[in-house]
Amino acid sequence: MRPVLLRLAGFTLLPLLALVLPFLLLPIVARVVGAAGWSSITSGQAIGVFAATIILWSWNISGPVEIARSGAPAARAALYASSVRTRVVIAVVVLPLMTAIVLVVAHEGFRLDAVTMAWATALTGFSPAWYGIGTGQPRILAVYDTLPRFFAAVISAPLIVATGQVWTYGVVSLLTTVLAMRAFQLRFGEPKTWMPKNPRHVIREILPHAGTAGINLTGSAYASSPVPIATATIPTAAATAGLASADAIYRLGLFSVVALGNTFQGWTLEHDSADPRRRHVTALTAHAILGLAGGAFLGLFGPWVSGVMFGEAVRAEMLTCAYYGASFFFLSASTPLIRNILIPARRQKTVLLWTGISAAVGVLLMILSGIMSNVPAVALGMAVSEALLFVGLLPPALRLIPATARPSTVDR
Repeated sequence: MRPVLLRLAGFTLLPLLALVLPFLLLPIVARVVGAAGWSSITSGQAIGVFAATIILWSWNISGPVEIARSGAPAARAALYASSVRTRVVIAVVVLPLMTAIVLVVAHEGFRLDAVTMAWATALTGFSPAWYGIGTGQPRILAVYDTLPRFFAAVISAPLIVATGQVWTYGVVSLLTTVLAMRAFQLRFGEPKTWMPKNPRHVIREILPHAGTAGINLTGSAYASSPVPIATATIPTAAATAGLASADAIYRLGLFSVVALGNTFQGWTLEHDSADPRRRHVTALTAHAILGLAGGAFLGLFGPWVSGVMFGEAVRAEMLTCAYYGASFFFLSASTPLIRNILIPARRQKTVLLWTGISAAVGVLLMILSGIMSNVPAVALGMAVSEALLFVGLLPPALRLIPATARPSTVDR
């Protein structure tokens, strides 16, 4: 277990700096902008998350596996260069569309704040975190992903307090992200491959990953939808502000799921493991325990935490937090099914089918709930989506777990 503990420490303790960011900025933002601004900015952030998912395409799922299998530095550099080319072409299409959607959803007077927050979030689609996961080097996550965001928050916090202008965080975050991208390219990428030269060639690189990307997009569609749908369909900003607060706490908690997933993905997929079944069961159990703990915390303490962090004016309701807690459990429990079992086994069609079903049901429930001005039911729509996905993926994933150990090799 020592390698697992060391990897867990690396992928958890270093990125813990990222967890500081919302605690540093979100309470300031919530108190500066009020209910209408809070829902607008969190909507921009949620739409930016979906845009980042499109830009990232399939690299966060298939990238670590391909990097781990490529081995040689030259092959890894070529793979990363391909990822940059494809993501630049996708971003050219996605970013203008994202901007237009945010302008429609955000409330009057907060559109600039919402747009800059969306851009800052969307550019995380260029993060090289997946490369660090595939190589088993948490230092890459810390230097090129976590630290730039940390510095952006540290620089922006006093500016927001002094000026009341939330858009300053978006601008500073954009600058730090671009600098980090450039530094990573110089260190790990191929020379002279920063920008795509032949769009048709890049499209041919994009298409083979469409199936895995479809899983990413459909999953992100319902995961990013609650706050934008509520903001667009419910006329009272005060009613949606509590949902935005619950959503913010929920996304803070997702850090733990990502960190745990990063820890176990490479470990469960090591080809020379003597007992792969034990490793998969360990990962599944750990994610289930995390889901139960996080879900219970959200349901029981979410309203109190939201009031302390963001102010009583935007406090989340107990029922809304309970639904977000259920979402957290099912998302955590389904993460190893997708990342460690089904995708490596090339069962993308199974994952895409169930993700599509869950997304369609969840988004429909959210829209209907928003039209009826039922704020907690919007959160319920996401919980139903995550539950459907887990129930649909569990049987095929369990069938793929190896039944016996491999006695001919030595477990590390």
